[in-house]
Amino acid sequence: MEKVLVIGAGAQGGPCASILAKNDSVKEIRLGDINPSLLKAVQKRVGSDKVQPLELNAGDIDEVAKAAEGTDVIINLAPMKFNESIMQAALKSRVHYVDTAVDYSYLDQMVAGIRPLRYEEEFKAIGKTALLGSGMSPGICNVITRYVCDQMDTVDSIQIRMGTRLNGSDEIVKPWNPGWAPEVALDDYALPPMVFENGEYKKVAIFDSPETYTFMNDEVGATLIAMHSHEEPYTLPYYIGKGLKNVFFKYPVDTVAGAFVKMGFADNKEIEVQGTKISPKKVLLSLVPDVSDGFLNETEKSVKESTDIALSLEIQVEGSKAGQNIRHFAVLNTSSEETDINEYLFQVVGTTQIGVAFPAVAGTIMCADGKAETGVISCECLNPVEFFEVGASMGLPITLDEKKIIKKSFG
Repeated sequence: MEKVLVIGAGAQGGPCASILAKNDSVKEIRLGDINPSLLKAVQKRVGSDKVQPLELNAGDIDEVAKAAEGTDVIINLAPMKFNESIMQAALKSRVHYVDTAVDYSYLDQMVAGIRPLRYEEEFKAIGKTALLGSGMSPGICNVITRYVCDQMDTVDSIQIRMGTRLNGSDEIVKPWNPGWAPEVALDDYALPPMVFENGEYKKVAIFDSPETYTFMNDEVGATLIAMHSHEEPYTLPYYIGKGLKNVFFKYPVDTVAGAFVKMGFADNKEIEVQGTKISPKKVLLSLVPDVSDGFLNETEKSVKESTDIALSLEIQVEGSKAGQNIRHFAVLNTSSEETDINEYLFQVVGTTQIGVAFPAVAGTIMCADGKAETGVISCECLNPVEFFEVGASMGLPITLDEKKIIKKSFG
């Protein structure tokens, strides 16, 4: 892979460009965004001649296709509403396509059991891959789940729980800031979550089935989590097979976001306020802190002084192997106290903001190197061991904690 078009220079586009710039095989990074001042800021922050800023309208298929000419792949880090046009541009320019959030229209096709998916035959015909949802979650989460499922003969259930805890702040009351695309985060809290139950897709109420769960990461500890609208309960039943009957995804309950949703701030429909019509959602999103600042403001000094977020991703798979019933836990942890890791990341890839950008780049490399199936796929379709090896080759190894419980009956 020598030439890449990255669309979106925001909170993940900047880190993505930084990671790619550190890769010796990458010779050219075309960074496209509608905001020229942001492009200049990211180019300056990355500090590499490989980065070529390109003012670009992600909604214009012809413009995107022209920008992608001569590249190997498009990495789509733009808002999800542009997924369709960018996918069409990838087909037109005959290149691989990678995004980090799955378009709802694809999720609906999975629920309906449609095969092949839209554009799947077209991508296969040109020998290219459209890799959907290659971020942290979905993304690494799906790869780890596949890694566990590969060790089983049958799979009955997949339970995914994510816990986070932000340390190092003395503020009692803080502005709402999800730390990533706020519009998508807000929608995830507002939309009824999908679960896969007894072999059927089913939507439940927002914040359904709450539980105080104690994560294996002591820094996260006991956390209130609930059902959350996310891609995994859609894609895993579609691709995993092995008799899978049940899937859910639980995420920390954000009472501030929940209050906004219940007050109507996730609604696009305009309301009248003192004679002026305005969308509540636009009002809220206009006040959310700019998430791209995290990357742009990173320095060697700030990295040494920072106390980042602690995260625990726990995946529990129940199934069987060689006739034995098995419950297999795979856990991915990060710690806010491990500043040496942050310093290492800053040195190796120029940023600590790698949660979504790193798996996007790893998935891109697998597509470009022919290590991914052609057509339209999600990350659970990738070979997990090869994905981990790509990460290690980038200087970003993945460490998992695993635990197996084998049920045995005597007599």
